[in-house]
Amino acid sequence: MKKTVEELLLIKNTQLNHDNFRLDLKSSAKLPQIFPGQFVNVEIKKSTEIFLRRPFSVLDVDYENNTFSLLVKILGRGSNVLTTYQAGDKISVIYPLGSSFSIPEKDNKVLLIGGGSGVAPMLFLAKICGLDPQNVHVLLGARSKQDHVDITAYKHVGNFYHTTEDGSLGEKGFVTHHPVFKSELTAFDRIYTCGPDLMMKAVAKEAAKNQVSCEVSLENMMACGFGVCLCCVEKTIEGNQCVCTDGPVFNINKLTW
Repeated sequence: MKKTVEELLLIKNTQLNHDNFRLDLKSSAKLPQIFPGQFVNVEIKKSTEIFLRRPFSVLDVDYENNTFSLLVKILGRGSNVLTTYQAGDKISVIYPLGSSFSIPEKDNKVLLIGGGSGVAPMLFLAKICGLDPQNVHVLLGARSKQDHVDITAYKHVGNFYHTTEDGSLGEKGFVTHHPVFKSELTAFDRIYTCGPDLMMKAVAKEAAKNQVSCEVSLENMMACGFGVCLCCVEKTIEGNQCVCTDGPVFNINKLTW
């Protein structure tokens, strides 16, 4: 797939909660097709101390208006500076990068599990997967109610569940503690997940035990996006592979977890 390096126009920067922001970017040309799980690499020009681009998953795409959205969670200096950008600013972006989640079959029942910034590709996939909303189940985990983003605009595309570590929203505990995961796992044809490494490994372990197809989107450090810097190497059954080019989406059967 052809990759584009472009100065995109930031048309809106919306603060979703204390450390999550939605950035809406507009291209001057027709957007290429972008799939859930793919990412973009963003240059942080407003800081002279940040040299490497930062990767972000795509949250949504509007082909009619040639815009797409990123969910930016403040995790370090780069993401923190990016959230200070204002409408009218130009942002250099390389996109689309990496592999995407496989689209489920029409009769599939799927479970999408997101945590942290991994919520973005799960919401994107839920929106465009084409399934009957009754067959789409989305489980989102966070530390507290304040850490969850508002999913009101997505409620029509599936069934949503929340977990929080402090019990302030939904089930108390981790995503693997939720009843839809603990007792209904074998009811699903496919599981998709993106988020913290420990969360994905826990999900993958149970999926493998119950013989449910599972795909994960890894969040390794991806500085270049082209497989040159070797910052994001992951061990697989086929040897070491670059997450930015061979992934970030992998079927768990391919990983050495």
